Amino acid sequence: MKGLRGVWLRVHRWLALSAGWILIFSGLSGAALVVTPALDRWANPQLFQARSDLAPGQAGVTLESVLRSARQEFGDGANLVFRPARAPGETLEVRVRGGWRGTLYLDPATGAEQGRRGETEGAANVLFKLHSALYLDSTGKAILAWVALAYLFLLITGLILWWPRHWAKGWNIALDRGLLRSLFDLHRVGGATLGLLIAVSVATGAYMAWRPLGAAVTWLSGAAPVKAPKLPAVAASAVAGQPLTLDQLAEKAVSQFQEPAPIGYIVVPPHAGAPTRFRMMLGDDPHPNGMTSVWIDPRTADVLAVQRWNTLDPGARATAVVYPLHTGELGGVALETAVAVGGLTLGGLGISGVWLWWRRRAVKVATAKARSR
Repeated sequence: MKGLRGVWLRVHRWLALSAGWILIFSGLSGAALVVTPALDRWANPQLFQARSDLAPGQAGVTLESVLRSARQEFGDGANLVFRPARAPGETLEVRVRGGWRGTLYLDPATGAEQGRRGETEGAANVLFKLHSALYLDSTGKAILAWVALAYLFLLITGLILWWPRHWAKGWNIALDRGLLRSLFDLHRVGGATLGLLIAVSVATGAYMAWRPLGAAVTWLSGAAPVKAPKLPAVAASAVAGQPLTLDQLAEKAVSQFQEPAPIGYIVVPPHAGAPTRFRMMLGDDPHPNGMTSVWIDPRTADVLAVQRWNTLDPGARATAVVYPLHTGELGGVALETAVAVGGLTLGGLGISGVWLWWRRRAVKVATAKARSR
């Protein structure tokens, strides 16, 4: 039994020393991101608070005029994502992916630009890119997915090593027997009590970061993936007339539902070479940005597909719950606090584990030197 325990200890130790550095950063950065958006809005009111107040029922700037202005500056090859103001006093955001990559913040009443920020500018953006992809795009997301798997092994081996013969002793934390013993007890008890909470955050983060995981869930369920529609071939006469404006397309998207459905995002592809996507925020959708999509042909204004969030394939549908579960938005302040505590605990477990290993190694080296004299 002791020999087997030694194997588990070595697996736990070396797995932690190899993958623990990324887990430490992921935990601490994830905890910071719980409060970063609010701090960012507080520190940069010129970006997030509209200068003009729109009275109820008052029409603001048209989406079409904003689209034309963005196309004039960034060209038809840029991908544009509109985030309409969702509450009074918010700005209208336009995310640009082209020669320049970043976000414009506009007054929704006049369309005047209040500021802009590149995707790598600002502490909030930098922290998010590091946390979500290690600044390595798809490669970083794949690394994070594998590190999440490593954490699950760490959790299992850690529980095996902690599992007490006498349950009362398994929860003891000796704070009066030196720093090394105190930190060891905090490490093992903290991992045992909060390990599952941390596992949920790590697993949901990996699920969102690496798309093949969602595809695997759909494949295992035997369901067919729900794909975005493609633009059909149309005769030149069908697009000869005056095309509908983006505002009219938005009205058409909203009209597809009997219940109130605000628009979360509008995705306008480059060169009108793909359908315009409207992400709708239905009342029963747990995703804070909405997972229901209305796809409209920008040339003919035909509705190509309406995909409700709860009719998507299992892999995609899971994202509606996985995302707000990971960020804590699914459970309000209580869950956001739990997510932050879990992230801090993950960072603390990693740091304490490395310190314990280093101290014990130093003690062994010192003891060996003393014996050799």
